[in-house]
Amino acid sequence: MQPALDSDSRWHLYRLLGDPTRLRLLALAAEEELGVGELAELLDEAQPNVSRHAAQLRQAGLFADRKQGNRTFVRLAGGARKDPVIIDALGAGRRLCVEDGSLARVAEVVQKREARAREFFAEPRSGEIGLAPELPSYLAAFGALLPARELAVDAGTGDGALLDLLAPLFHRVVAVDRSEAQLTRARQRVHARGYHNVELVLEPFDGRAVRAALGPGADLVVAARVLHHAPRPRPALLELARLARPGGRVLVIDYARHDDDAMREAQADVWLGFSPDELRGFAEDAGLAELALGEIPPYPRSGPDAHIGWLWVLGTRPEHDRNPQRRR
Repeated sequence: MQPALDSDSRWHLYRLLGDPTRLRLLALAAEEELGVGELAELLDEAQPNVSRHAAQLRQAGLFADRKQGNRTFVRLAGGARKDPVIIDALGAGRRLCVEDGSLARVAEVVQKREARAREFFAEPRSGEIGLAPELPSYLAAFGALLPARELAVDAGTGDGALLDLLAPLFHRVVAVDRSEAQLTRARQRVHARGYHNVELVLEPFDGRAVRAALGPGADLVVAARVLHHAPRPRPALLELARLARPGGRVLVIDYARHDDDAMREAQADVWLGFSPDELRGFAEDAGLAELALGEIPPYPRSGPDAHIGWLWVLGTRPEHDRNPQRRR
């Protein structure tokens, strides 16, 4: 709403600005966006009285307000400073606020907003520190940082643990696994989290249903701790690369080379991890370009593989992919 600037309503504006309380309210709202209760505290006035004056200023277009639950915050309207009468009123109101000390206490009143938060976060907390339940919500916001996030593939999704990362980041996720038991667990996760953008596919990576679901390919293909279960990891990575669109990226996360032979029994591992050179070679043979590779820090993990290091390799399917043939 714009201030009352037309000639027919000037008399109303002059009358409105003739009240010292409204002049002070005007000056304080020009200094900071303040709640009606905060204004009442600053002016040492009853809140209903302040609410009435603030409503009159808002109706005249001098105040803009913002609702926060049952609280109302007001600030000087954007166009108010264009009128010389209002500019003069702001100067008069500011002088009144300097005299009564209310202007100097604005910062103190604003700081009180976080007093309860300070008390809350200062209270001792107990219990195990786990992943934040708010993490999917945070990731949804971080998705804006990704240049392409239309479609992701979770290859070998298992119980769907990676979906907690991918589903909030990408508009659509295709989760692939050839185990019905694993997909059942992933489906439970999807329903519990409310991931409406996830499609579960029971097939090998090169299956027809997977191809139909992906169309021209995915922006990102992720295979997390999958390759060490593959009987032939080199061709497996080639199949993964073919799921990406030209220009799409492929991220493989897997175990570093280790000598714990018990993992074959504990988790049916075919391979005892890979060296960095092996992973790089697999990615090169799959035709991926712009390769990057690194170690994952030993963050706290649980389970039978908690003692094993992890590696990652990231590559891009070339824009002019000549569809490399499977290498044996």
